[in-house]
Amino acid sequence: MADLSGKTLFITGASRGIGKAIALRAARDGANIVIAAKTTEAHPKLPGTIHSAAEEIEAAGGKALALQVDIRDEAQIADGVARAVEHFGGIDILVNNASAISLTGTLDTPMKRFDLMMGVNARGTFATSQACIPHLKRASNPHILMLSPPLSMQRKWFAPHTAYTMAKYGMSMCVLGMSGEFKGDGIAVNALWPRTLIATAALAMIPGVDPGMGRKPEIVADAAHAILTRDSRTCTGNFFIDDEVLAQEGVTDLKSYSVDPDKALLPDLFLD
Repeated sequence: MADLSGKTLFITGASRGIGKAIALRAARDGANIVIAAKTTEAHPKLPGTIHSAAEEIEAAGGKALALQVDIRDEAQIADGVARAVEHFGGIDILVNNASAISLTGTLDTPMKRFDLMMGVNARGTFATSQACIPHLKRASNPHILMLSPPLSMQRKWFAPHTAYTMAKYGMSMCVLGMSGEFKGDGIAVNALWPRTLIATAALAMIPGVDPGMGRKPEIVADAAHAILTRDSRTCTGNFFIDDEVLAQEGVTDLKSYSVDPDKALLPDLFLD
């Protein structure tokens, strides 16, 4: 079975949640992980920093480089990518995980929040991809993976939270365009999205959402690992769903991923 031993992953927002879970799964293979995130000091409601994540990655068997990077700032991205290449000798995989969320209607979305979501989700994904692609072109099995939903231009996905949908679909539109643009370079560009809610600290901060009705971040991490070990020249332009990826790998018993097996699972946004 293919693994990520010796591969260098540049993961945005890897200090906690899904990003960290993906990092830890790769670390178990002996991968090099660049933790590109903003948090250097623990938040009382959002535990985890780039430094604590680095410690966990090293303990799991990987090598870590903790970099404070705000992906809204292209100069910080450029510096982070340069330091990653200097430290590990290149970049094999980019995981665009960092994201900002506000499930608010048009009148309840301050422009500052709109700018944050567009700046992190759409612009940040584009800018980080742009900075990493020259290095990915030199990798043997290069991948870009966006944590973003399948594109579906139906009103129901926009009406409840137009700004957030625009921002997340911005990430997915990068998949649509870049998978075609860089196919000739052998760079895989795919999206991955969870079937159900994923129980993270960020989810727990959303009022009225019960994390017990979700799955653990490890299901997304295991699906990401399966994608990132596939042949980049034949696996590109896909909008993957986590449980479908695992089914392709022969994993159909998903009970261990449930936070509370006694509770019904709540579907994630953007999926019927």
